[in-house]
Amino acid sequence: MNALVIYESMFGNTRQVAEAIADGLRTTGAGVTATDVADAPRTVPTDVDLLVVGGPTHAFSMSRTTTRNDAVARGADDKDASFGIREWITGLPDQPHPHDFAAFDTRADVPLLPGAASKSLVKAARARGFRSVARESFLVSGYEGPLVDGELVRARAWGEGLAPGSA
Repeated sequence: MNALVIYESMFGNTRQVAEAIADGLRTTGAGVTATDVADAPRTVPTDVDLLVVGGPTHAFSMSRTTTRNDAVARGADDKDASFGIREWITGLPDQPHPHDFAAFDTRADVPLLPGAASKSLVKAARARGFRSVARESFLVSGYEGPLVDGELVRARAWGEGLAPGSA
């Protein structure tokens, strides 16, 4: 199995989660490439069996240019300021994709906070013809992080569980 993990990360937390997910997938024997959305291919390579996409939750959904600019004003890396997972997924053609799809996000550890980037990401992926297999949220302390203790271990285990036959 080949997997492609694409992530958007403003403060580094989502990148760390993406790398842990990729590590988990590798333990199952999968070939895995993990890349920042700014460097991601604009189409899904034909040899990819599983596409995993994730980003931070901004304003209860996937980030937008305005929310990414707000993050940059708070000290975030500006690499993903103009192009994020929202633009990447909506830029794909509306056609059946022979790839399984998993979504993840990072979000503030605030009880009862509605919305998650992964939820809107799954909806956008289904509209593009992907089969959704899983979605998960990973928690950060406050707006910028760091990740809540144990989240990288949980992300690695989630990655392991994404491989076919591992459920």
